[in-house]
Amino acid sequence: MDALTSLLAQHGLSLVFANVLLAQLGFPLPAVPMLVLAGALLGDGTLSVLPLALAVITASLLGDMPWYLAGRRYGYRVLRTLCRISMEPDSCVKQTENIFSRWGPPSLIVAKYVPGFSTVAPPLAGTMGVGFGRFLAYSAVAALLWAALPVACGFFFRTEVEWLLGRLEAMGAGAAALAAALVVAYFCYKAFQRYLLIRFLRMVRISTEELRTMIGQGQEPVILDVRSSLAREAEPRTIPGAISVQLDSVEDVLARVPPGRDVVVYCS
Repeated sequence: MDALTSLLAQHGLSLVFANVLLAQLGFPLPAVPMLVLAGALLGDGTLSVLPLALAVITASLLGDMPWYLAGRRYGYRVLRTLCRISMEPDSCVKQTENIFSRWGPPSLIVAKYVPGFSTVAPPLAGTMGVGFGRFLAYSAVAALLWAALPVACGFFFRTEVEWLLGRLEAMGAGAAALAAALVVAYFCYKAFQRYLLIRFLRMVRISTEELRTMIGQGQEPVILDVRSSLAREAEPRTIPGAISVQLDSVEDVLARVPPGRDVVVYCS
């Protein structure tokens, strides 16, 4: 226990900085446990509030800025790439765009608390032309709010944190093996979810050439554009004859489609 405490006391800020930076860059590395430990160190006087806040804000901004700049330069392509590699493809784009469309740039303040939004928000802000200064200001506040809760938990429950650290140290290599097993199980579960989703999409998907052929043969499919308003603004090109419709009102549109007509839906 003394060795672990000494390590955290000597390198606590560096570990917090590295952990937060990697998490914000998109690595599947949770930062909350480290922030809880930082709160415990804050409670026993090992760390100070100001250096800890500066470390969290700096690391968070350094992790978010490359994604923001990529969004400014490459636009919506960055979002599509993120959603291909995201562990949460079901919540990647549509919910994020809806939040951003409703609340605008201030939604960045709560982005880190919303699953899916925390990853996509920086490039989305760049894509939608949010000014660099505003992005930094909102992201800095977001980093503080995001870190405040786990740090406060570590501060007020430092006795329990110290007990847990003692138990983990007593387990030795078993603790590392347990943590690794949990991480592997989580990734396997998410990978299986993604496999099922992709397999389903491949079953119901047609290519652009197939759609072109249908139109050329006079089949007149009903084409529904369910992209969000932000997606249409970022990429204004449309399929000729497509009907713009919100995803939650697709059923109302389908109810008016004559029987026997093919329906093609496309989104982001």
